[in-house]
Amino acid sequence: MTQQPTVRPGMTLAAVAVVQFMVSLDLSVVNVGLPQIATGLGFGEAGLTWVIHAYALTFGGLLLLGGKAADRYGRKRVLLLGLALFGLASLAGGFAQEPGQLVAARAAQGIGAAALAPAALALLTRTFPSGRGRIRAFGVWSAANAAGGALGVLIGGLLTEYADWRWVMFVNAPMAACALALAWRGVAAGAPAARGGRPDVLGGLLVTAGMTLLVFGVVRTDRYAWTSAATLTTLAAAVALLAAFVQVERTTSREPLVRLGLFANRSVAGANLYNLLAGAAMTSAFYFASLYLQRVLGKGPAATGVMFLPFALAIVAGSVLAVKLGYRFAGRTLLVAGGLLTATGLAWFGLISVDGAFATDILGPSLVTGTGFGLCLGPVVSLATAGVAPHEAGTASGLLSSSRQIGASLGLAALGSAAGHRTGRDVTPASLNDGFGLGLTLGAGLLLAAVVIALTVLRRSAPPAGEGRTEDRELVPAAD
Repeated sequence: MTQQPTVRPGMTLAAVAVVQFMVSLDLSVVNVGLPQIATGLGFGEAGLTWVIHAYALTFGGLLLLGGKAADRYGRKRVLLLGLALFGLASLAGGFAQEPGQLVAARAAQGIGAAALAPAALALLTRTFPSGRGRIRAFGVWSAANAAGGALGVLIGGLLTEYADWRWVMFVNAPMAACALALAWRGVAAGAPAARGGRPDVLGGLLVTAGMTLLVFGVVRTDRYAWTSAATLTTLAAAVALLAAFVQVERTTSREPLVRLGLFANRSVAGANLYNLLAGAAMTSAFYFASLYLQRVLGKGPAATGVMFLPFALAIVAGSVLAVKLGYRFAGRTLLVAGGLLTATGLAWFGLISVDGAFATDILGPSLVTGTGFGLCLGPVVSLATAGVAPHEAGTASGLLSSSRQIGASLGLAALGSAAGHRTGRDVTPASLNDGFGLGLTLGAGLLLAAVVIALTVLRRSAPPAGEGRTEDRELVPAAD
């Protein structure tokens, strides 16, 4: 009999927390530097969003493939490969000399993140399958996620203003090296959870191409009307590619990226829909708020980073609060409460004014929005992976991360397009303020839709008790 590797929950949790911190920091550290990146490399207004889209699309589109690879080839192995690619791509982005090079580096970062994120989350799910330990573990995970955002905005602002925007890319390299060393020493290798057929690479390419075309079509509505031939053709091609992806998943002789029967689990389906809408709203909110501070209120990158800290630290506080409340309330209850609080904060954000003040236009809504979002982070991850068979843990983790990233890219494309239309061709601080305010208000609507999903799709369940969680027992997927 093969000797099983020693399970070290504390070391595994530490490694996963560092990985999530790095991935979260990467997104926020780049956001603050966007205006300087545009100036330094000559990005246009619409093209600048592709610094975000290139990462989110490859990350989101290939996460399912990454999750399947983690299940088949071993989670530690895939985690280490993803970290290495992420670090090298970060260095390449820092040395970029033109827009295309930076976008390509961001896409490579997304590929690396698509490998490491589901592997890390699957390791966490396997190590903490149920009970109070699971609640604490996902609380630490969500706190690391929020802490990365908190330090990312501050570090990004300081580096951009006092060093150079290139350091918002370079800073990821030592982070990846540290995470690589910790994972190498702190995570037991273990045997692959699944050894089925070859992963469905074609499916991964189809879903990534389809989502890229979909976002591309929405982003270009600033130049081509929704009813124009260019927009309709692009969107039709995107739908065709996504339909082909579903067909391939149903008929492939290889191991499908995601077993479609997994969506029969209402917890998996509901949590991913919630996650998609929350990702769309929150990524857009960070984007609009950062540009509002710099382009409307005229704050520098460092000041913007400092002003963003209450937002991100409130997410940390909300994550800690979710751990405390998780012992008394079911996950669905926390998603509803957190979603309503986040929607309230984003609606307050939507009232920004061209002569706004930090205390009224930024601090207040930041605390409300951040606390609400922090309440959602841990419960949505736990619900989306509870009751999933061990050999599909990587797939379920990849699916959850994928829904967040795809939601982020689609949300930024759609809300950014709406904000651009409201701003119009005459770009002034007042017109920009109107556009950013509309985008933030629409984000509140997305969170309300997420609350409806939680109420109608997710099952009502009792709060966890001791080591045997009612939620975990109820949410075992139905047989196909």
